Amino acid sequence: MSRIPEPTQTPDGPAYEGRLLARPDDEVVDQGAGFDLRTLVSRRGVLGLVGVGAGTMVLAACAPTSSATPTATATTTPSTTPSATATPTPTASAVTLPSAEIPDETAGPYPGDGSNGPDVLEESGIVRADIRTDIGGTTAVDGVALTFTLTVTDMANGDVPFENVAVYAWHCDAAGRYSMYSSGVEDNTWLRGVQVADANGQVTFTSIIPGCYTGRWPHIHFEVYPDVDSITDSANAIATSQLALPEDILGGVYALSAYDGSSQNLSQITLDSDNVFGEDGGELQMATVSGDLDTGYVASLVVRVDTTTEPSGGSAPGGRP
Repeated sequence: MSRIPEPTQTPDGPAYEGRLLARPDDEVVDQGAGFDLRTLVSRRGVLGLVGVGAGTMVLAACAPTSSATPTATATTTPSTTPSATATPTPTASAVTLPSAEIPDETAGPYPGDGSNGPDVLEESGIVRADIRTDIGGTTAVDGVALTFTLTVTDMANGDVPFENVAVYAWHCDAAGRYSMYSSGVEDNTWLRGVQVADANGQVTFTSIIPGCYTGRWPHIHFEVYPDVDSITDSANAIATSQLALPEDILGGVYALSAYDGSSQNLSQITLDSDNVFGEDGGELQMATVSGDLDTGYVASLVVRVDTTTEPSGGSAPGGRP
């Protein structure tokens, strides 16, 4: 066993290696773990104090409180159940670009952008992703869930993602009514909202499948603005168009009671006879859609915008909600 070290007497009391003993009446090896730790830091081998046994005790005191064995970290297992939650589409550089610019279309008689009276774009809260309720969340609409993403590209700059453009989207409810215009819902603002494009040029809205009213194929209107500060004047829009929904998902949706009348209206119209999509059968405006009735649907559309062309808009669409 190693020799027990002797303290040095100083005017202030016994000390060891220049440090006063915490317990002057006890030996150096009995000064406590704190004194021993400081002895380790001073590069003196505490094992030399009382041999291996005392050294083991001090090392135990120095050991970290956590175990050296890695502990299990909480992980989240992705659900295998599909849902209508917004799912970003591939970045603009990876998507298949349409053959041409998104066609200019009319904003129609129910835009709510101030061009013909009502102006929802002046209201605080219009910038939102979930448009199923009035602004403020007071009244909600019924219908099958739909999340739709528009990927906007800048044709004048090589179709790079059109980051920071503002997109205003609106459409009718399951019964074919437009908030702010149709009888009984003039004071409502549901199914209208603005989103700002992210670094991928994408905006995503949570909504419902719109109904089909007389004379029009089921659709969603949208306007693209240079930035969110420009939305207060509809004349600032750099593109105005519409998204079409594919027929193969509409049969089951329109069989639901909330969509009463939509099946009959759809049977009387085709993409070719629609006076908005009829020019090319909606080729540049037809959304890609996946999902089902139980979990809802997810739609996406690539929107190429050419700022070197003058927005023209189309003729006012036929059909009455």
